[in-house]
Amino acid sequence: MLQPAPAAPPAPIQHYENFPVASFLCPAHLRAPIAAIYHFARTADDLADEGDATPQQRLDDLQAYRRELTAACRPASPSTDEKQTFSPRWAQVFGPLQFAIHAHQLPVQALHDLLDAFVQDVEKSRDGAGYASESELLDYCRRSANPVGRLLLHLYGVTDAQALARSDDICTALQLINFWQDPSVDIPRGRYYFPQEDCTRLGVAPADLLACRQTQNATKLIASCAHSARARMLKGSKLVHQIPGRAGWELRLVVQGGLRILDRIEALQFATLQHRPTLKWWDFPVMLWRAWRMS
Repeated sequence: MLQPAPAAPPAPIQHYENFPVASFLCPAHLRAPIAAIYHFARTADDLADEGDATPQQRLDDLQAYRRELTAACRPASPSTDEKQTFSPRWAQVFGPLQFAIHAHQLPVQALHDLLDAFVQDVEKSRDGAGYASESELLDYCRRSANPVGRLLLHLYGVTDAQALARSDDICTALQLINFWQDPSVDIPRGRYYFPQEDCTRLGVAPADLLACRQTQNATKLIASCAHSARARMLKGSKLVHQIPGRAGWELRLVVQGGLRILDRIEALQFATLQHRPTLKWWDFPVMLWRAWRMS
């Protein structure tokens, strides 16, 4: 079993985003519900990952957060004009989210799936546990990433099976790209996403990963993971032609943002156990050009 790394000192919460969120490319009437979904997910992620709370405190907070979600999903009673009241701690999250849920009939199970994934993150970090296989990791992505894409497709009115499958491929790829971008940050926090079966197959010692040692075998492991994520992203990328108008252009940039991070990982010769690649301002023209040329 992997053992948790020593706790890092508390730091201010800072969010780095590879991809645009509710940008000007989104249809104006959908920016508010998209922002509400994003703030719900981001706040839950912070509860699971930021600050110096104990694992039990994080789990308790996520349980309380889920109760607020359940209240937000409850239909208003026709016999009263009273509005649902939320904890002051999260009122700015659940007020807009409640409106989005009822105005757009959002599939609420997707929101619960996100919370399930955050709870799993806390429990695995607490126990020093990783993922035994790729299939187990993909099941985590099914709950941690794919619900966001499905919620957006619901807002766009795109619900056919092929679109949903392509959305899942894009969202899972984005999640995996984030993992292979961030091991130098995640591992000291007790987050381990490299499947054990892949580590064994490529001869990567757990001790080397825990120490963030960029051995030759570790480099091969990261390269293999990155290539797999690229293939998954390209497989799902045809979805951009199923999303109409400006939203389709937003998705093109999301896809190209993920692929550009993979370019950065490759440019580092996959040495992300010691370096964290990020996008710079000059990457945007490249992404825009590639988005324009997507076929």
